[in-house]
Amino acid sequence: MTASVALPSPTAPAAPLASALSAVRAATIALVEPLSGEDMTAQSMPEASPTKWHLAHTTWFFETFVLAELGIPPYQPAYARLFNSYYNSVGPQHARPQRGLLTRPSLDEVLRYRLYVDDALAHALPELSPELQARVALGIQHEQQHQELILTDILHLLAQNPLQPAYRRPAPSDLSLQPVRTAGSLWREHPGGVVAIGADDTGFSFDNEGPRHRALLQPFALATRPVSNSEWLTFIADDGYTRPELWLSDGWDVVQRRGWTAPLYWSDDHRTRFTLRGPLPIDPAAPVVHVSFYEADAYARWAGHRLPSEQEWEAIAQTHEVTGNFVESCCLDPIPQRSANLFGDTWVWTASPYVAYPGFRPAAGALGEYNGKFMCNQIVLRGGSCATPRSHIRASYRNFFPPDARWQFSGVRLAR
Repeated sequence: MTASVALPSPTAPAAPLASALSAVRAATIALVEPLSGEDMTAQSMPEASPTKWHLAHTTWFFETFVLAELGIPPYQPAYARLFNSYYNSVGPQHARPQRGLLTRPSLDEVLRYRLYVDDALAHALPELSPELQARVALGIQHEQQHQELILTDILHLLAQNPLQPAYRRPAPSDLSLQPVRTAGSLWREHPGGVVAIGADDTGFSFDNEGPRHRALLQPFALATRPVSNSEWLTFIADDGYTRPELWLSDGWDVVQRRGWTAPLYWSDDHRTRFTLRGPLPIDPAAPVVHVSFYEADAYARWAGHRLPSEQEWEAIAQTHEVTGNFVESCCLDPIPQRSANLFGDTWVWTASPYVAYPGFRPAAGALGEYNGKFMCNQIVLRGGSCATPRSHIRASYRNFFPPDARWQFSGVRLAR
């Protein structure tokens, strides 16, 4: 399992950057060790990607945006198309729904590709310009995003198997990570007013996290914990999935069309759920996960509250230390929280559409396609999850997915 990685700033000297790069690349390989070659080639749905493709794509990123700038020849020119995700400025891409058909190159060949690029990066890092060092820092964070995607995508794949195989069985040491269930106040009040939102100039941030700007908030309160499985079971028992008055119009259409009656991976009797550790009993006190924005919004309306805006979430989160259940804990699933905490366990849906902050300008060139062009028909999530690397998350981090997405570790935190 991944170890904790300390990430340097994008302007750090080459040695810390090289150490962070090596650690993140090794963490990715550690994540895939429990998988077979067959596991890593299959694709369970168009939105998910095979693990082998993730391994190759993160390597392609460094090769394309760093090594190519130095004139270092590509490992295999044909990979420019196979492993380009969505960078139209770079060239054409292999169709995303067909990534599972790429039985060639083999897994062994993809691993050799990674070693080639790792070796070239190691030799090049001491002489890189500040601009290319910043690209390496971006590539490190990009790979951490794909580490989480590897876990969520393989969970969806294994869930399609009638054998219900586990990605990783829980070790005895995992039991010690179960926290003491505590009560405490359910709400944290905020007086409102003008608050600073967005990344500052300390440490790494993606372009969509800035520029830092002011936002006016009305007084509000944010729940000190995510909605639990027990609370979701009450929502189900009260016919939450069959009452159209609770749902947005698009959400109601999706529920009817897809026949949703519970979160993704729940058994029909609502007693167990499929996880990265195989089928497990539903823990009533643990945060509910694998629900869409539509479900989160319907639940909030049923509960008599609402979802927070991303500015409300960040206004409180930036006063909290980033601690919680992340991938390094090896739990691989949300656990009941020890105390009020805004990070880890599950991403939480906000009520905010994913749009540009005031003054946002995408980067020049192909890297400007990283975030900006997705600012349409997406909803912002905040906080990180049990599959997120600890060093990857921060209060200003903006995740985003379509409102019907459920295969990520996405849950609910209420506001009022």
